[in-house]
Amino acid sequence: MQRGKGMKFVGDSRIKATNKMPNVPKDYSEYPGKTEAFWPNFLLKEWMVGAVFLIGYLILTVSEAAPLERQADPTDTTYIPVPDWYFLSMYQLLKYEFASGPWNIVGALIMPGIAMGALMLVPFMDTSKERKPFKRPLPTAFMLLAFAAMFYLTWESVKNHDWEKAAKQGAIVEKVEVEFDTESEGYQIYAGSSCIGCHGNAFEGGLGLTLIDTGLTAAEIEEIAHNGRGDMGPGLWKGTDEDLKVLAEFIEGLKSKE
Repeated sequence: MQRGKGMKFVGDSRIKATNKMPNVPKDYSEYPGKTEAFWPNFLLKEWMVGAVFLIGYLILTVSEAAPLERQADPTDTTYIPVPDWYFLSMYQLLKYEFASGPWNIVGALIMPGIAMGALMLVPFMDTSKERKPFKRPLPTAFMLLAFAAMFYLTWESVKNHDWEKAAKQGAIVEKVEVEFDTESEGYQIYAGSSCIGCHGNAFEGGLGLTLIDTGLTAAEIEEIAHNGRGDMGPGLWKGTDEDLKVLAEFIEGLKSKE
């Protein structure tokens, strides 16, 4: 019969354990600068750094209001969209000939996929335990290349974007309303022309400017319809001169509600 076979040990909750070890991290003094205890040393540092960044983001959120723009209009093809800053590099990449148009899949999927795949494979290609960047040339080179590409593309996107024009296009403006008779001859001519596609059903504007409170005379409106002005090109009016005269007089009388 083997010693201890068949014996059972019963614990007593009234007796405190004498061999219970305190929750003390292991001694890593044999590996100076190589590693440290996860709890509490490493985790505490992570929490402290995270708290600093979180507080910084909260301060920026409170101090800087969100840049809101006017309500999205799918019919406005002249609006120049721009993504948030962290997507500007991708936005700029899709502007190049080799990554846009028929090659759009290259800029949208293939190139980003290769870049992300390379970054994901770096830990498997470099198994060194060194922490100093110059002793780990492969991951350091990959990270520097990725940072340089993102920095350059972001810079080019910011530099080449027409921010002043975009601000005007996205500006929130007070909606101006006007009373008009939809059965009048002037509105019927307007509704049957190409003008309504740019200036809106209620003359509020869209692709084109608002036609309310223009301050223009009927003669000036006729001249603009023939010769164009600003972004409005010449020769857009396809109707008769008689209809244009009626329409111009109608638009001249469009005044906003007081």
